[in-house]
Amino acid sequence: MRACTVCAAHLPHGTRPIIQLAEGARLVIIGQAPGARVHASGIPWDDDSGDRLRQWTGLDAATFYNARRVALMPMGFCFPGTAKGADLPPRPECAPLWHDRVLAMLPPRRVTLLVGMYAHGRYLGAQRENTLTETVRNFRKYGPEFFPLPHPSWRSTGWMKRNPWFEAEVVPDLRRAVAEAITVSQS
Repeated sequence: MRACTVCAAHLPHGTRPIIQLAEGARLVIIGQAPGARVHASGIPWDDDSGDRLRQWTGLDAATFYNARRVALMPMGFCFPGTAKGADLPPRPECAPLWHDRVLAMLPPRRVTLLVGMYAHGRYLGAQRENTLTETVRNFRKYGPEFFPLPHPSWRSTGWMKRNPWFEAEVVPDLRRAVAEAITVSQS
């Protein structure tokens, strides 16, 4: 996977697939695509969004970056570039090419955090609500296998202020689901 160049012609900054994976991980986090900072470091979620995601999940960096416990896989493995000051969407080639192969390597009983609308679309499909907000609000509907979340970018700050139920209702359940998955991964 790290040697993949399938969409190289579409990536202005070149290929650098970013993934963290080990067979025993029972917590899977599926995000969108690496940003410029993650592309430069080669470390998934090595940015402010990662800090916020770790805060939401209650995971410290050592646990978050332990591949035997947490698998980190974006919808698009490489930084797609930017347009008009925002990151482009994940390349559409990655998920169909790699996701099923990766997930087949992991334990069948796992918790998968779906971070952002691209992950919601692929994994929840027609079962998701009309908006990201309503999908996240109805997170219990998708469990215990899936846990939909907004993307933890700086843009989510305003979203969280408009939706205080997220921190009051979703984050505590998220932390419980993550703790259970991590505990199972240790045994």
